[in-house]
Amino acid sequence: MNSTHWDIYKKGFKAFLQLEKSLSAHSVEAYLRDIDKFAQYLFDEVGTIGPADVTLKHLQSFIQTIGKLEMAPSSQARIISGIKSFFKYCLLEQIITINPTTLLPTPKIQRKLPDVLSFKEIEQLIGQIDLSKPEGGRNKAILEVMYSSGLRVTEAINLKLSSLYLDVGFIRVIGKGDKERLVPIGSDAIKYIKLYKDTIRVHQAPAKDCEDILFLNNRGKALSRVMIFYIIKDLIQKTGIQKTISPHSFRHSFATHLVEGGADLRAVQEMLGHESITTTEIYTHINREYLRDTLDRFHPAFKKS
Repeated sequence: MNSTHWDIYKKGFKAFLQLEKSLSAHSVEAYLRDIDKFAQYLFDEVGTIGPADVTLKHLQSFIQTIGKLEMAPSSQARIISGIKSFFKYCLLEQIITINPTTLLPTPKIQRKLPDVLSFKEIEQLIGQIDLSKPEGGRNKAILEVMYSSGLRVTEAINLKLSSLYLDVGFIRVIGKGDKERLVPIGSDAIKYIKLYKDTIRVHQAPAKDCEDILFLNNRGKALSRVMIFYIIKDLIQKTGIQKTISPHSFRHSFATHLVEGGADLRAVQEMLGHESITTTEIYTHINREYLRDTLDRFHPAFKKS
């Protein structure tokens, strides 16, 4: 048995499952055992290889092998799901450049969606942030932005100073597949971005290639996705909210509150980046007033401002 060289990847994957997927300790251990099974299978069949060397053929062969074990379909589905999650994590962390599980059929298993937070609960969460610490001002700004604009975690941590158009209440976001979109931003989020930028970030020395990154860690680098998970997990514990929460819950809540409030689905779709909006003339974007009007009328945080 020599699949221990995968332990370093499993450690990061464990944090990913606990924080992003909000899985129970039991489910996390089951997923990690499944990765052990796969790593052991690879070692027995092809020797010592890492995640970057795994091909679709390896995966198909492994699935055929577990298919012969007469396991319950739900167990087989969970193993496949676990392996897909593992390689998704590896891709996000740039351990691999191509995901070999892309063409694997996705098992149909029930997955609990993150709960939607009410506007009051979001205010409670944000209200727990300790503003006496520099990172408190930064964290408040990040969460205000994530909720007021419905950003993905990756979009929030990669937000650039050069993409802020706060004078007209918009930010430019680079989403999935490098698609660019303009998103309206709430007055609270603008206020806390300015506070962070002018009173906290100004005292930091950005690391090389991070000069244009808005939100920096204490080493002057961009925040990691895992850091956002820790921040939110800590706030959830402090508030005692009994819900399955992940950073995606902010985006999920943003969309749900707008749609439930009566907003036009097309506008919500555009703001979430499910459709591409490309722009060259940032100040003459034809949808700008329409999107802002949607938020002014239907988003709880905009209504109160």
